[in-house]
Amino acid sequence: MRTDVPGLPSPHPLIELLPAVYLEHDFLARFLAALDEVLAPVLLSLDNLPAHFDPRTAPEDFLDMLAAWVAVEPRDDSPPERRRAAVLGAVERHRTRGTLDGLAEALRLETGGARVEITESGGTVWSATPGTPLPGTRRPWVGIRLALPDPGRVDRARLEELIAAEIPAHVGFTLELRPGGA
Repeated sequence: MRTDVPGLPSPHPLIELLPAVYLEHDFLARFLAALDEVLAPVLLSLDNLPAHFDPRTAPEDFLDMLAAWVAVEPRDDSPPERRRAAVLGAVERHRTRGTLDGLAEALRLETGGARVEITESGGTVWSATPGTPLPGTRRPWVGIRLALPDPGRVDRARLEELIAAEIPAHVGFTLELRPGGA
């Protein structure tokens, strides 16, 4: 987190809080200046605390803590903008997790905006007639196609790991990466 930052000025110098009679003491001024140097990062962090809790303005080292608070795990090697987007949209993604829209959004976020096409084997139907055939197929399955500018640059194993985490455990999937605009 925040540590000693050389040359960081204190927003509230301690020497200014003393009565005027103490301002002429050189030792006291140097001693308080040393304390100001230690306290400046703490005071500035507290003064800017609301900015630390906003993923758009949080310092990068605080972003990982925010991610843990909202239960997202952006990759450490992701660009800061993508990590910020993951934290910012976490609540909405938790609401749609396990749905086709949630899966598509997770894949777009991971790939930086790929075009996502998802087909699935399930379905719903209502009928007043008994014995109406059920929609979909017996084996639950999801087919995913991603259109990417350069499919060779995408970590396929990471995408498969993400898909497996987003869909129900009993549902299988296929993943197709193809060239196309993002």
